[in-house]
Amino acid sequence: MPTSVVVAQVPVSWDTATNRTTFREVLDETRPGEVVVLPEGLLSGYGDDLSPLDSLDPDEVTDAVRYAAGLAERKQVDVFCGTLLPVPGGWCNAGLYFPARGAYQEYRKVNLAVHERGRLVAGDRLPTYDVAGAGTVGMQLCREIRFPEQWQHLAAAGAQLFVYLTNAANSREPAGVWRSHLISRAAENQRFLVSANIAHPDQHCPSLVLSPRGEVLGELPAGRPGLLRHTLDLTEAGDWYLGQRRRDVVAVTYQASPDRATPGEG
Repeated sequence: MPTSVVVAQVPVSWDTATNRTTFREVLDETRPGEVVVLPEGLLSGYGDDLSPLDSLDPDEVTDAVRYAAGLAERKQVDVFCGTLLPVPGGWCNAGLYFPARGAYQEYRKVNLAVHERGRLVAGDRLPTYDVAGAGTVGMQLCREIRFPEQWQHLAAAGAQLFVYLTNAANSREPAGVWRSHLISRAAENQRFLVSANIAHPDQHCPSLVLSPRGEVLGELPAGRPGLLRHTLDLTEAGDWYLGQRRRDVVAVTYQASPDRATPGEG
C-alpha cells in the first residue's frame, strides 16, 4: 500500500502557545491516513542554549502534548514530533509518535548532545513503532545521525522507514556534511528516510525524503518554512546489504577515547 508522508520544516520557539499554533497549522494541511514528520523540540521549544528550561512550565508542555495527541486523532494522521519532556529527574529530549488511533508513544534520545549532558536525562532504548499503512518505523534525533550503529539496529529490528527529527542550525558546520550522513543512513540500510529540520537561516541539515538507494526524492529549500509531500512504496526497502554483514570478522567492541566534542555540535 502506498504511504503518503508530509515533512514540515517550520520555526520552533520557546513559547508553547506559538508552537501549538504551528502544529495545528501543519495538520490543517494534511489528509487522513498521512504520516507527518515535524522537527526536534517543536512542542516545547529547543536550542543550543537550554537555559530557558529553567522557566519552562512542565504543565504547559504536558498540555501541549495532550493537545497534539488529540489533534492527530481528530485529523486521523500519524505524527512524529519532537519535544523536551518532563520526566522523573528532570527533562528528556523526546520524539513522540502520535497515532491516528490510540495512546502516544515516546522515544528518548539515547546519544545526547554536549550541551544536553547534565541538563537532560538520556534514553536507553531504541524502539520501533508499528504505523497503520506505513509498516514499522524507527526514529532518531539530531546528533544521532553520527552513530550509524543505532540506525542499523533499527533496520535489523524491522524498520522499513526512518524518521529523523532535528534542530540543526549551526553556521560553523561544513556545508553538505549532514546531508551526506542522511544519504548514507538510507542507502547503507536500504530504508526510506524522512528528515524534518527547523526553518532557520543557519540551517545546515536538509528536510528531505530519501529512497532506500539514497536517492533524494524531494527536498525543501533551506532557511524558510515549507511542507513537502511524497508517496512511498515501502516494499522497496530491503535487506540485501544487512544480510551480507560479516559479524564473524567485525564486531563493534572498541575502547572509546575521552570525549572531544566538535564546538557547537548538537
